[in-house]
Amino acid sequence: MPRMPKRVKFRKEFRRVRDRKATKGNYVAFGDFGLQSQEGCWLTARQIEAGRIAAQHFLKREGKVYIRVFPDKPVSKKPLETRMGKGKADTDYWAARVKPGTMLYEISGVPREKAQIAMARIAMKMPVRCRFVGRRVTA
Repeated sequence: MPRMPKRVKFRKEFRRVRDRKATKGNYVAFGDFGLQSQEGCWLTARQIEAGRIAAQHFLKREGKVYIRVFPDKPVSKKPLETRMGKGKADTDYWAARVKPGTMLYEISGVPREKAQIAMARIAMKMPVRCRFVGRRVTA
């Protein structure tokens, strides 16, 4: 089942677009390897779920997959062939705001080659260009 918030303060939101690079959530924090977005977009809950399924199907219960984005933005859409007016439409789907540089997924407990293939499978499901990154070692 696609992810969505349990409850929200407001049912509907403006369609804001912020074209800035990510300053939070832009490094590998939980796993050993990560998938980083190189462009900004709204990632739907279904796309996030498709990436999770693709990774877990390939890994076959080996390692752990961390999802670093959560769809908390309600996106409304009017039905086709509907006249203008009559208020804002109901929520059509939930989306996560993704800025360039945001870490989307992380994997731990598998070798680099296997993690790279799993991340490539996830990247196929994403609507933006992504890159494979490793954990930065600090001494």
